[in-house]
Amino acid sequence: MKTQKIFEGKTLAILSGGGDTPAINSSIEQIRNRAQILGFKVYGVRYGWKGLLGEGNVVDLTNQRYDGWYGGSFLKSSRTNPFPSKKNPENRVPQILENLKKYKIDYLVTIGGDDTNGAAKKLFETEGIPVIGFPKTIDNDLRTRTFHHYQGKEIEAVLCPGFPTALEVVTELSLQIRTTAQSHQRIMVLEVMGRDAGWLVSGAAYGLADIILIPEYHIDKENKERFFEKVKEKYHNNPHKALVIAVSEGTRWYNEKTGQTEVVYASTETDEYGHARLGGVSGLIASEISAKLGIDARAQSIGYFARSGRCGNYDRRLTAALADKVMDLLLREEYGKMPVLSRIVPQEDLEEFNISTIDMGNIGNQPLPLDYYNPNDFTVTEAYLDFLKTILGKELPHDVEVHFPVVKP
Repeated sequence: MKTQKIFEGKTLAILSGGGDTPAINSSIEQIRNRAQILGFKVYGVRYGWKGLLGEGNVVDLTNQRYDGWYGGSFLKSSRTNPFPSKKNPENRVPQILENLKKYKIDYLVTIGGDDTNGAAKKLFETEGIPVIGFPKTIDNDLRTRTFHHYQGKEIEAVLCPGFPTALEVVTELSLQIRTTAQSHQRIMVLEVMGRDAGWLVSGAAYGLADIILIPEYHIDKENKERFFEKVKEKYHNNPHKALVIAVSEGTRWYNEKTGQTEVVYASTETDEYGHARLGGVSGLIASEISAKLGIDARAQSIGYFARSGRCGNYDRRLTAALADKVMDLLLREEYGKMPVLSRIVPQEDLEEFNISTIDMGNIGNQPLPLDYYNPNDFTVTEAYLDFLKTILGKELPHDVEVHFPVVKP
């Protein structure tokens, strides 16, 4: 006698919205695999919430080959907001409801950050749609109630899928650009993604970046002068006469002309959640270093490389553990929730027992805490280096020193 699976005859759909990360496909694959075991037919909604508008854009993921190691999202993405916004005042919730009914979707898992999952939570509260969230942001600034235990102290941190892999990219590129800085005795200003939080740019510390600027610590007029003094001091004390300065794209920088501390916009056009595109602060800082200190400084943006490419091993284990908790939430009928890592642990401890849940309506944003940043030295603390070491699983690299005997004629 064949035993029926608990969710046989039910359909679960997965969508991902917002910016891509290297771990979205891994998240989709892990959720899909576990859902199939429970008997679900599994659909993928293409282009985020946009795939549930109009006629809909839905594909069948059940028993299909899916490469979770490949970065980005095979389901594609968009920054579509189903609720009215300044960009689009139309309420498109009725279209969402119609397509959920038309495609016979019983449950929805939304992979995203505060915007995508905030919309999902609102749909759950207002329309009763059984929704479970899944964390995703390259900036790693969702308030996931994840704690880092360091020297007897409990620090509230964050760890979202995609961030560990992006950390590896940032640390590697920081190390790489160091060699050209040393060869030409110049300062390289490396721009890293991060609109409002310095989690990712601070990872450059593991790539031996000498100075780090984060969005949380504004470089106002007074701090700007201290910054230039610190740059001059560190440059002249460096045996190679070279520095790498890592700056977040969201760094607030004092503008001499306006007298304001501002972000630098690559474009003032906003998406449907009201976000404008940032970029260009590294060029501004490099130019001012050269003009004020007379030291050759160049700008380089990591840009989209941080969020691109193959999913790393830590993220594969993390997405698997979070997907386990998604299935637990489905079995318990606990909707409007999101699985999160409860404490910062090394890769081998990424198991379901280290996963907890939070309410999707209370995600919010978590800035880089002061426990992790030293504003006097414009760099990270030992606590953040321990945070990075736990995730990256390797020792902090050391700079190369050379001492050649000077030849006298």
